[in-house]
Amino acid sequence: MDLKTQIPSETEIGSAKRRLVIARRVPAAVAARAARDYDAWFADHDLGVDEAIAAIVEHRAEAILVGHKVALQQEHMSRLPDHLKIIANPSAGFDHMDAAAINARGITVTNAPNGLTECTADMTMLLMLGACRNASLYVDIMKKGWRQSYGMPDNLGRRVSGSVLGIAGMGRIGRAVAQRARGFGMTIHYTDIARLPPELENGAIYHASLADMLPAIDILALHMPGGKSTVMTAEMFALMRPGSVFINAARGSLVDEDALIEALTSGHLYAAGLDVYRSEPDYDLRLRDLPNVFLTPHVGSATIETRDKMGFDALDNIDAVLAGRPALNPI
Repeated sequence: MDLKTQIPSETEIGSAKRRLVIARRVPAAVAARAARDYDAWFADHDLGVDEAIAAIVEHRAEAILVGHKVALQQEHMSRLPDHLKIIANPSAGFDHMDAAAINARGITVTNAPNGLTECTADMTMLLMLGACRNASLYVDIMKKGWRQSYGMPDNLGRRVSGSVLGIAGMGRIGRAVAQRARGFGMTIHYTDIARLPPELENGAIYHASLADMLPAIDILALHMPGGKSTVMTAEMFALMRPGSVFINAARGSLVDEDALIEALTSGHLYAAGLDVYRSEPDYDLRLRDLPNVFLTPHVGSATIETRDKMGFDALDNIDAVLAGRPALNPI
């Protein structure tokens, strides 16, 4: 396979360093640390499963830092060599791989849940404001040169301040969104598998189910982990108030996009703000063509600080496992 090495040769750095494969493109600071601490090989593109396994075998890697394209499943387990000790995900999500099968193979799997919280919460607010305030329309007007006067009835959006926000999934990111939303004077409702203790709930109103919460809110923000089940179906969208707004910065797999498009085109939903899609990057272009949808290309964590933190957290997990210590973020 064609791997690009960005580091000194083994002769130059010595063979005592533990062997690591970086199976995706990473920020320069992350690459520099990996090059310093490991006999590391870097892919010049985000590797798929077969390429990643070939790299592990070829370089006798004890660790690999992966991307979402390394979707390891049960059928791949027999191809993973015994010298592989850890598969480190530099993101919170790990629904692209069968972590239970990997663990059963005797290989540690980790994620990096801590670094994404603040920037993903910021992105949620951007999606919320963009959807409610018709940001796609405003950008289009400016890109076309404006040149037309608008009056009081034109280009109207919906006010975010004072709205009722429902958060589905009140983990780290959900609570960070709630903190920001309180600054907009929003009333917070939430649902999760269990009610939070009062000090974390911070006045938010708990609902035992998503179906119970939906009729009570103006804006819904998803912050649930991805998986095989679709949460937002046609039935769930129907439970939302007419004229409400849907926000998804979690996982596209949670949403029936046909049902979402129908709710948007019928006018049942006022708008949607989306950073994630069922198929990425080849997302459903019907969403692009809807005037009441504000879209971003899965960039919730796309800041210098956060992407560096994600990579460093993955390396911290690798450091620990290869030193014989417990992983910091085992799955």
